[in-house]
Amino acid sequence: MTTTGAAGGLALFRGDIPFYTLTFAKGLTPVDLLTRMGAAPDTLAPRHHGELAEEFGDTLLDEDEPVVTTGTDGAWTWAWEQGGVHGLDDGVLGAVSRGTEAVALHRNEKPAHRFAYAADGGIVVAFDTLAPVEPTGRDPRRLDPFMRPLGLVPGRTGSPHSVLELAERAFGLRVTPPGDDERRWSGSLRPLPRP
Repeated sequence: MTTTGAAGGLALFRGDIPFYTLTFAKGLTPVDLLTRMGAAPDTLAPRHHGELAEEFGDTLLDEDEPVVTTGTDGAWTWAWEQGGVHGLDDGVLGAVSRGTEAVALHRNEKPAHRFAYAADGGIVVAFDTLAPVEPTGRDPRRLDPFMRPLGLVPGRTGSPHSVLELAERAFGLRVTPPGDDERRWSGSLRPLPRP
């Protein structure tokens, strides 16, 4: 865990993006992250934004098999699902964090913000802001020094975007959007196993 943040590193997601899931992994390559998340091997390739739309068309925002784009900022590699929630799945997050650390962030239209921090294959801290914050996990108080100043305390509802600020402050997470013709690794995730 980092104690210095890149203030505003997730500014893009404070804008008009009503739904996203971001999964961050420390020290993994984009291909490793996509593989651990369950990307279909035959869909892995570097692509720019226009190629994504051409290749995946209407399935770009698919819930069951979302298309994911990646990038690396500092020590962290990120995967951005525009239509799915694979990064929030305990099994996926456990696989992504095996031997390292991982953070998953999610926002939906309710609006609810979800946060999960995992290390070495297990969830350390997780919570959402739709109801009063009730952190769960192996060590639910681990991030208290970062959460309390943001009002993310048990029994209180988190303010809009406090989850993004937590990710910036506690881990230094950021997402740099690609340039127009910049290719980033991407792929389509396989469906999650049904319970």
